[in-house]
Amino acid sequence: MTDAAPPDRADATDEGDLVEAWTDGACKGNPGPGGWGALLRAGSHEKELWGGENPTTNNRMELTAVIEALRALRRPCRVVLHVDSTYVMQGMSSWIVGWKRNGWRTAAKQPVKNADLWQALDVEVARHDVRWVWVKGHAGDPGNTRADALANRGVLDPQGSHSTT
Repeated sequence: MTDAAPPDRADATDEGDLVEAWTDGACKGNPGPGGWGALLRAGSHEKELWGGENPTTNNRMELTAVIEALRALRRPCRVVLHVDSTYVMQGMSSWIVGWKRNGWRTAAKQPVKNADLWQALDVEVARHDVRWVWVKGHAGDPGNTRADALANRGVLDPQGSHSTT
């Protein structure tokens, strides 16, 4: 966030210090051209982020959206992160502990798919105080709807851009 970046974790004690983020990924074909989008909100300030890759997968774009949202925060923050990806939610709530313990291998001793992104996400999550919230995609959540639109924008504009409002 620009001038209104929330204070670090030690100072984050009231709702004004909270960042809410909604993230989403999109892929036209799987694999195929894909995009990611993120909406960040701190108080009255918002930031929209998007980008894309080709070729890629939907799961890679879902992970990238979360990583880029957290990277956009210049210092550690309290973050409520809204995602519609069960892949991301399960990975962060159950699978990642075992993957790290097993040297980024699954219980079946296979390499973890998208390990590069899971490792990057692990680094970003460690910087912040993150509360994960799952939202049903395409079900009317305004933040999720905007993140979805940004992800689709990323498919068309893979170089990405940043827009602050």
